Amino acid sequence: MKNVLLLVTLIVTALTQTGRAQHVHTTDKTKDLLSAYYNLKAALIEGNTAFAATKAAEFAKVISDTDEKTADKAAKASLQKHADALAASKDLKSQRKHFSAVSEDIIVLAKTEKLSDAPIYQIYCPMKKSNWLSNEKTIKNPYYGSTMLTCGKVVATIK
Repeated sequence: MKNVLLLVTLIVTALTQTGRAQHVHTTDKTKDLLSAYYNLKAALIEGNTAFAATKAAEFAKVISDTDEKTADKAAKASLQKHADALAASKDLKSQRKHFSAVSEDIIVLAKTEKLSDAPIYQIYCPMKKSNWLSNEKTIKNPYYGSTMLTCGKVVATIK
């Protein structure tokens, strides 16, 4: 009886832990999603609204092509909503506001899915009180661009 109870406990624990574990297979779709996000971030660092809108539209397309194995329906809908709004905006301040929402969604996704084989750095801007992801530790702030390019600090490394 003790053995059966122990076996059931082990199985339940294993299933529960598996549900919380990060998926370990990086696919072309997940790499495309992160690459499109990084391109959008770069456009916002430059402070070019037209370029940011173009990169946001490309990001929105990648999101729409992402399957539900990578991003569940709710995550995908939230990412899509903010990417579309960012693409439609002609105002840099508005674009950066939507980028903050996109970043929060993609950070959650990066912590549950393996979006890259390389480390992903989560960076926090205390002035904006917002995070973003980067493929490098060097701070290039998409919320303030050249105004405060190096404002921020690495707060996590997602592997």
